[in-house]
Amino acid sequence: MKRMVLALATLAILGWLSPPAHAQDTKSARGTVTAMAADSVTVKTATGDMSFAVDDKTVVEARGAGTKARAAAAAGKSGPKLSEVIKTGESVEVNYHDMGGKLHAARIRGISAASAAAATTTTTTASEKTASGTVKSVSATSMTISGSSGGGATFTQSYTIDPDTKVIGKGLGTAAAAKGGRTTITELVHAGDSVTVSYSAKGSALHASEVRVVTAAPRPPTKH
Repeated sequence: MKRMVLALATLAILGWLSPPAHAQDTKSARGTVTAMAADSVTVKTATGDMSFAVDDKTVVEARGAGTKARAAAAAGKSGPKLSEVIKTGESVEVNYHDMGGKLHAARIRGISAASAAAATTTTTTASEKTASGTVKSVSATSMTISGSSGGGATFTQSYTIDPDTKVIGKGLGTAAAAKGGRTTITELVHAGDSVTVSYSAKGSALHASEVRVVTAAPRPPTKH
């Protein structure tokens, strides 16, 4: 079964982001879910139990999420609950921010039990950070996204794009293969797409090392 990305009723796709001037390192922890509530999840890791706050900025990736979302929509519901997608006892990876001692889950992703057992809490890198939002503009050499921070303030942040920038998303590998692997970011990422960007500072610019398309905006019909 394909892995799907789900925006739950209480877990919206529009992402989390610390204001650019105060960007935080993203840490990750892997383990087994031991408890869940409407606004939190507890995970047993190699170093002990960790509790994470969950809100409308948390992104959830899980098997079967797309099927459950479609079923909820057909029934006139806004979406399934977290407990309907992530189960107690399931192995997960949590990407989170430490906000003054309170751990906020930015993303929860289902993983294999072997991966969870082998991992410990880590930080992506000392210099690399992540941000999520909606693409405002994109060209072969740059991309700008916007969104809102945890305090409700809005942000706009631009990144440089180069041949080393990886673009990841459902169906993008197929699209690239159809063109012999020779594609540009403007063929894969469009204004209105919801994305997560991994980036680091290079001089006075922010360089995007990876762009993950979480939800693609509707594309205009192809002209024949």
